[in-house]
Amino acid sequence: MPASKLTRRSMLAVSGAVLASGATGLVCPVQAGTLAPTRSMRGGANNYLPGAPIIERIGGGGFWMSGTVRRAGDGMPLAGRRIQIWAHTTEGHERDPQSHGATLTDTRGRFRLEMPQIVPAFGQPHGHLAYDDNEEFKTVFLRPVMRSSSETSLSADFVLEPV
Repeated sequence: MPASKLTRRSMLAVSGAVLASGATGLVCPVQAGTLAPTRSMRGGANNYLPGAPIIERIGGGGFWMSGTVRRAGDGMPLAGRRIQIWAHTTEGHERDPQSHGATLTDTRGRFRLEMPQIVPAFGQPHGHLAYDDNEEFKTVFLRPVMRSSSETSLSADFVLEPV
């Protein structure tokens, strides 16, 4: 069996392969990433009405608001969490009580609520969502903006931080 020679060419080849494969994983232990909590968005609490009822649908429907709710850190889906939703729609302004409603997350932390079509308010079509149970997790207000007022759905995800 021939003896292997350590040459400049073989050193360069091995060094390049180590760099290309991400040598940092060989030197440092791999650390598990943690899921950062969602921060409230500016304007998210505008026209918020505490205690909106849990409902099947807001108004006549036709537009879907959906998303997920997970726990910060490990990302575990959170079932049975109350999410309040409101918006300026074809049937009412975001300050009107009939434009507000709440829904609960399912066993996989997903929520979905039908409502009338969102229309622009102050030049932007947007929705408002809140996690507002205030029991185990901090309150979060979101105000996601749609790319176009012709879209028929909007999704927003919550990552909740324990109180």
